[in-house]
Amino acid sequence: MIEYLNHFAQTLLATGRDVLPIVGIIVGFQLLVIRRPLPYPKKTLIGFLYVLLGIAFFLEGLNMALFPLGSLMAEQLTSPEFLGIDPQQSVNWLSYCWVYVFAACIGFATALAEPSLLAVAIKAEEISAGAINAWGLRLAVSLGVAFGLALGTFRIVTGTELYLFIIVSYLVVIIQTLFAPKIIIGLAYDSGGVTTSTVTVPLVTALGLGLASHVPGRNPLLDGFGLIAFACLFPIIAVLGYAKLAELRARRTNSKLQ
Repeated sequence: MIEYLNHFAQTLLATGRDVLPIVGIIVGFQLLVIRRPLPYPKKTLIGFLYVLLGIAFFLEGLNMALFPLGSLMAEQLTSPEFLGIDPQQSVNWLSYCWVYVFAACIGFATALAEPSLLAVAIKAEEISAGAINAWGLRLAVSLGVAFGLALGTFRIVTGTELYLFIIVSYLVVIIQTLFAPKIIIGLAYDSGGVTTSTVTVPLVTALGLGLASHVPGRNPLLDGFGLIAFACLFPIIAVLGYAKLAELRARRTNSKLQ
C-alpha cells in the first residue's frame, strides 16, 4: 500500500509539472494582457486540483489496466495455440481473422463511448436544429473507427507500408470533400480528431504494440504505431459518406413528394 501511494504521489507531481505551463499561460494572459483578476479564484483553484487528481488517476488506470489489457488481448489472439497452427510454419493473414474482428469491436465500442464525440454530436444536433442527428453521427464515426482499426491491424499483420494506406485514404477524403454537403465538411474533419481521445488512444496503442510484438517478423517500433492514424482518418470518410447518403435520400424523398 505504501509503495502504491509513493508511486501515485510521483505520478501526481509529474502531472502537476505537465499542467503547470498551461496554468501559467492562462493566468499570465488574464493578469498581464487582459489585466483583470481571476473570476472565482477559489472555485478555479478547486477545479485545478480536481484536474490534477483526475489526470493522475487516469494515468494510473492506463498503466494498471488499459495498456496491459490491450497487450494481453493481442498476445492471446496471436498465440499459435489459439490460431491452431504450427509455430514453425508461415502464417497466412487469414489466420488472424479474430484479430481484425476484435480490433473492429474495440474501435466501435470505444468511439461510441468517447466523451468528446458525445459532446460534439450533441452540439452539432443543437446548432443544426436537428438536421444532424447525434446518434447517426456517433454511429457513423464509430463504424469508421471500427473499419479503420480492422484495416490497421491487417496492415500490421501483412507488414504493408503505412504510407500506401494513408495516401489512398486521403485521396478518398479529398474526393468526398468535393461532393459532400458543405454543412458537414468541418464537422466530419473534427470527428476524426475527437475519436483519438481519453478512451480510444490507450487501448489502440496497446493493441498495436502488442500485435506487432507477437506477430512473427514485425517490429513494434516500425509496425506497432499507426493505428491511431487509421482511427483519425476513417471516421472522416464515414461521416462524409453518411452525409452524402443522407442528402441523396432527402432528394429522393422530395422528388417523390413532388
